[in-house]
Amino acid sequence: MRAVIAATAAAQATLALGRPCVPEAAAMLRDLALSIGQLGDPPVRRVLFKSLALTAALFVAFGAAFWWGARRVALAYGAGGWSELAGAAAVVIAVLASWLLFRAVAIAVIGIFADEVVEAVERRHYPAALTTARNVAMARGAAMGLGSASRTILVNLVLSPVYVALLVTGVGTAAVFFVVNGWLLGRDLGDMVAARHHPRAAMRDWRRSTRGGRMMLGLAGTALLLIPGVNLVAPVLAAAIATHWYHRRGQS
Repeated sequence: MRAVIAATAAAQATLALGRPCVPEAAAMLRDLALSIGQLGDPPVRRVLFKSLALTAALFVAFGAAFWWGARRVALAYGAGGWSELAGAAAVVIAVLASWLLFRAVAIAVIGIFADEVVEAVERRHYPAALTTARNVAMARGAAMGLGSASRTILVNLVLSPVYVALLVTGVGTAAVFFVVNGWLLGRDLGDMVAARHHPRAAMRDWRRSTRGGRMMLGLAGTALLLIPGVNLVAPVLAAAIATHWYHRRGQS
């Protein structure tokens, strides 16, 4: 499975950037291998369990609220006999919506706990970085996560007419969706690590100087999120990969 994940990420990144990126792809494979190897570490494992539990709880709460709301609407309009059917339909819609929103919600949730993953990777592979790193408060992590989810939902909603129009091409919708969400995810993943090493005032300049690298990082993370089963651990893997990527480029 490791080879499949890595090959997918590298191939998609090469296609999207439109130029050979073999050295960067090879380095990304190394980052991926190191990240997979650290999934069993207690701090990383705890974040994985917490993020999965919180994501599942959010989707269950969303489905329950949708079910309750649909039944209440049916009863309010005198269609009490249809309330159970309305509730069942609401659950189906909620499941479909959860599938579409999984990436946004999963990255938002991991944003809350990302600092723990980044610190675990730095402690194991880049101990010198810990001397200057600053912990990211949970409130800031949550704000970053909510910002990520909001950007993802808003941008994809705005581009939904483009997605629909490109359906006739067969591959256009998937290609644009992949590139757009790779661009969005690259910013989110980069910020998770950079927030520990740059003051807020310097973040804008840092983003400007790392656009290409963050794009490839985001494409790799998006590829992981599209693989069934792997997408459950993809947010944690992506945060770890982002940490290796950040330190590999010398914190420039």
